[in-house]
Amino acid sequence: MNNRFSSKQALWFTLINYFGVLIGTVSTLFIYPNDKELLGIIGFIDGFAQVLYPVMVLGASTALLNFQPKLNEYLQRKLFSYSMVSIIGMIFFCALSVLLIYWFNWLENKQYFIYGFAIAICLAFVDLFKRQATNLQKLSVPTFYEKIIPKISLPFAFALILYFGFTATKGLIFYTASFAVMLFAIGFYLFKYFKPVGTFNYKDLFQEIPKKQYYQYSLYAFSASLGSFFAFRIDSLMIPEFLSNAANGDFKLGVNLANTLMIPATGVFALYSPFISEALKKNDLSVLKIKYADVSKNLFFIGILLYGCVLLGMNDFFELLSTADQLIPVLPVLYILGGNVVLNMATGFNTEIIAYSKFYRFNLIAIVVLAVLNVGLNYYVLTQTNYGIIGVAWASFFSMTVFNLLKMAFIYKHFKMLPINAHYTKTIASSLVLLLIAYFLPFNFLGNFAFVARCGFFALAFMVLIYQTGWVQEFNNNVEKIKKIFLKIK
Repeated sequence: MNNRFSSKQALWFTLINYFGVLIGTVSTLFIYPNDKELLGIIGFIDGFAQVLYPVMVLGASTALLNFQPKLNEYLQRKLFSYSMVSIIGMIFFCALSVLLIYWFNWLENKQYFIYGFAIAICLAFVDLFKRQATNLQKLSVPTFYEKIIPKISLPFAFALILYFGFTATKGLIFYTASFAVMLFAIGFYLFKYFKPVGTFNYKDLFQEIPKKQYYQYSLYAFSASLGSFFAFRIDSLMIPEFLSNAANGDFKLGVNLANTLMIPATGVFALYSPFISEALKKNDLSVLKIKYADVSKNLFFIGILLYGCVLLGMNDFFELLSTADQLIPVLPVLYILGGNVVLNMATGFNTEIIAYSKFYRFNLIAIVVLAVLNVGLNYYVLTQTNYGIIGVAWASFFSMTVFNLLKMAFIYKHFKMLPINAHYTKTIASSLVLLLIAYFLPFNFLGNFAFVARCGFFALAFMVLIYQTGWVQEFNNNVEKIKKIFLKIK
């Protein structure tokens, strides 16, 4: 895969994500707050599906991506077919397990298992199909379907329930069916370019790939995937169990809004992955060290610019909306989780550095540590304190801080690299100072729109300072490109 292709895919991936986020943000501000109980139920269903689908896949999709390029065309098709068969087998295993769990009376929301199970089946095959599309360099269309269809169907399901008299059950069926539509669309697109082999004889395949090696890699990928759920998504199952679906709805609103801050990093990580892999293979650590610091600084600059506007203006902005009463209680969660996102962006591509090195197994250790911390702290907060979802947000923040510090320390120990340099430190310090100045400036005479002046002052002052000092060179390069475009137009 060449850099040109990677850049193009990263661009499309980012644009598609932004479009999906735009739909999600509008829905989060104007639709979802009208029924937090339903949003909490959907959060539980999504969380349950996120637990099940890695078990159904059992690392097959990641193994496909790893082993398929080493095979000839016929065996590539056979490996894909074997992956589909293995997923079908695990679906039956998961069905038996879910039926067994269903009979435990102490579980809340077990009546929604069926929706989560159906969504998990769709996600399992979508994950496999997307990996195959990645091998074919045909990822943009599947990504569009994956990101957009659920984003459209969820607010539409809410609208059917809130404004057209649909029952919650019918709305949930509609939402679940949208995943089947997504699976069909991705499958139809993929099979135009790639045909699996209809066989159950895989002897020649495993003569080429040692079966032991295949399953070892698959189980490692499965462990990392399941660990990621417990690290990042377990809240959606624990909050309904110990608090309520409405509280889960509040938390999901905060998560949805905070995650919009992360979108700029998505394309960056995709763009730099080939570079990181190549630099590590060539042992070119001097160049990687510079990029590690530069990208971390760039992402922090973008993250703090957006997060600063959230801190300075989101409360006043919410008060202008018709859903203000439902959104303002979510602000503490948004502030904490937003800080969490900026922290994750500020440490750059540390996960990718470890993943593409010979120490790739350490990522699993780090995820396990994060999962244990997150689950343990969430359980303590939800059972031993009255902090509720704010406590859950702080638990997530603390866990993520430890997670990133652990990876930074590991990278420094083995590669002698840190994402912090002098310019980065100055960027951090100046952003905090400007945030304080913007907060205390007397803009109250502007009434309800004082937040526009505060956010505008902070954003403009910060960008001018960064441009004049050259601390974030990528920003200066982009400004110069924009200048050239305007000069050509004139």
